[in-house]
Amino acid sequence: MLAKLEHLEEKYENLNTLISDPEVIQDQERWRNYMKAHAELGDVVGVYREYRQVMGEMEGAREILDEEKDSDLREMAEAELDELEVQRVKLEERLRVLLLPTDPNDEKNVIMEIRAGTGGNEAALFAGELLRMYLRYAERQGWRTEMLSANETDLGGVKEAVVLIEGRGAYSRLKFESGVHRVQRVPDTESSGRIHTSAATVAVLAEAEEVDLDLKAEDVRVDIFCSTGPGGQSVNTTQSAVRVTHVPTGIVVSCQDEKSQHKNRDKAMKVLRARILDRLMQEQQQEIASTRKTQVGSGDRSQRIRTYNFPQNRMTDHRLNLTLYRLDEILQGSIEEMVEALITADQAEKLKTMD
Repeated sequence: MLAKLEHLEEKYENLNTLISDPEVIQDQERWRNYMKAHAELGDVVGVYREYRQVMGEMEGAREILDEEKDSDLREMAEAELDELEVQRVKLEERLRVLLLPTDPNDEKNVIMEIRAGTGGNEAALFAGELLRMYLRYAERQGWRTEMLSANETDLGGVKEAVVLIEGRGAYSRLKFESGVHRVQRVPDTESSGRIHTSAATVAVLAEAEEVDLDLKAEDVRVDIFCSTGPGGQSVNTTQSAVRVTHVPTGIVVSCQDEKSQHKNRDKAMKVLRARILDRLMQEQQQEIASTRKTQVGSGDRSQRIRTYNFPQNRMTDHRLNLTLYRLDEILQGSIEEMVEALITADQAEKLKTMD
């Protein structure tokens, strides 16, 4: 580990020199790439330097114990050594986590798809609540959101919604939300007070840039049709709705929320690219899973990951066996504790494979 850290520090110093080079600064694209690489190494190099300093101080304390006869000084050195040992262990653990292989999509924006599952109107209402939960969480993070498409019900629920979430590290913090979310509660229409169970599915896709996919024009079929609202109501009289089909995979995306055909096409293509990239990622993850299956982040869309129990004000994440009794706050976007727990669990699983 130390040899790798020394190599990273050397690389960091080389980048430090390059980003200050006037010739490099003139080439803005090259300079930005170096700046990005420099920033990515900043954390690990900073912790490594702190670790080295602690190791040096420990060596000094040991020298005092070896050479000093004064009991008071020896006692101070022993106390200092104990404190430094605690710091050393913590810093080593941080370094191990920082050296874990990073997901290349972690810094990407997110396209989140939420769909009502079994449960009729109750499932649609719950899907709408999940959508609002994630939008509020995104707002807390200072991220930007844009609704790409939404199929709402008359009762205020959502049959299907697709939202773009833009912000640094959005995918890294939301990628574990993919899966089946189950709700247990008494519907307003239930006179007997019986608890009903319904579900919604969430898919978190990394937004794919043009450079991520070589999307050939001949592989994409674009169909134009008239937009329709709930119940077949006409939204407008022009043919502005767009359906794009990726012929090799059969993936189809429709968008009709905008009055502009051009805007609908752009939104549909954004979702299409994300779904194709997600398909490729799923295939890679399945290959990895054949040899090693991690507890968190398997990406299985059919996996039931969480239960929201309204009568008990309880949320349980089944992957972590984590239960929180503050469902009301969670649905207001207070999901940070869950997000951090999932990230920590994923890191722990990865660390096991390194041992």
